[in-house]
Amino acid sequence: MLNGIWLSFFLAAFVAALWQWLGLGDAEVFTRLVAALFDMARLSVEIVLVLVGTMTLWLGFLAVAEKAGLIRLLARVLDPLFRRLMPGVPSGHPALGHISMNFAANILGLDNAATPIGIKAMHSLQELNPQKDTATNAQILFLVLNSSSLTLLPVTIFMYRAQQGADDPTLVFLPILLATTVSSLVGLLTVALMQRLRLHDPVVLAYLLAGAAGLGLLLTALAGMSAQALAATSSLIGNLTLFGIVILFLGVAALRRVQVYDTFIAGAREGFSFTISLLPYLIAMLVAIGVLRASGVLDAGLAGIRWLVEGAGWDTRFIDALPTAFMKPLSGSGARAMMLETMNTFGVDSFPALLAATFQGSTETTFYVLAVYFGAVGITRIRHGLGCALIADLAGMLTAIGVCYWFFG
Repeated sequence: MLNGIWLSFFLAAFVAALWQWLGLGDAEVFTRLVAALFDMARLSVEIVLVLVGTMTLWLGFLAVAEKAGLIRLLARVLDPLFRRLMPGVPSGHPALGHISMNFAANILGLDNAATPIGIKAMHSLQELNPQKDTATNAQILFLVLNSSSLTLLPVTIFMYRAQQGADDPTLVFLPILLATTVSSLVGLLTVALMQRLRLHDPVVLAYLLAGAAGLGLLLTALAGMSAQALAATSSLIGNLTLFGIVILFLGVAALRRVQVYDTFIAGAREGFSFTISLLPYLIAMLVAIGVLRASGVLDAGLAGIRWLVEGAGWDTRFIDALPTAFMKPLSGSGARAMMLETMNTFGVDSFPALLAATFQGSTETTFYVLAVYFGAVGITRIRHGLGCALIADLAGMLTAIGVCYWFFG
């Protein structure tokens, strides 16, 4: 699917350029296309060079947390919940441990660890599957919750905003937290409706009510604040949470006699190779988006949506961030490229760029998660998995628009 999308960007740009040359007499259009190719390639390299340092830093701290047993501790906290949401999985089965570890890694923003653990969890669930080509209820719930991307600390988004020169990279912390919480909750409720899960189970209710209470307290505290106060609060909480988690990692590791410096270095070594591996994907998507915008196709599509929105009497500022929302379910690298291109075009702290960053952190790449997790175990019949995941995506995107108008008005 991504091959077709990527190729279609270039073909659409070429057709549009031919029309502007032959139909409108614009002979400079191909100059703009070629310039966009080289400009986006240069931007990709600049982004990766800055990301090397920040990614290395974070992977080092996460290695300390893993060595200190904090991820295993979080997994034990989540285990009672998943045993009830997945009644087809026997108590004590290894799949429950893998699932809890996967969500623990996701919550902490440990994407590179979450994926291999998630594939291991899917293999464990497949052992219980009587029809090997058809997804079980437990596998569908696991997929949908992964695609909703419940992340406590979206460090990657902060890093990209910092790379683009944001005055405060954590400004989008609370909007992302609210949007991804709604996405995950809608995903859970949608699957529960399809599978007739017992959400009224006391243990499940305890987890859900605790989460709802925390979110309610947060919303109550934020209610009535001006846009400036909301932005300042998001900045304070984001920075405090980020540094507080770093101190927690180091403090617990030190108490457990982990050699924190040596462990940090061992984890940080992965940062360089991991970040450099992003370069081909960034270049591929950024140049495709660059020529699409330079040809006028992207702007024409957004102009059509803007015309409809204006006709309805709505505010149109959110439209310039929609390319990230449209691409997010299809491709993580594509959505990341759309977000970066929006930041580069409108400014990193503009409303479209802030909304694009919130879109990026609100959900996961649904089709990628589906292809990797189900493809890893040979499942071809996904039943209601995709539909539930896309409903969760839509809920996250709509919430992102609402909270960004609330915070950045």
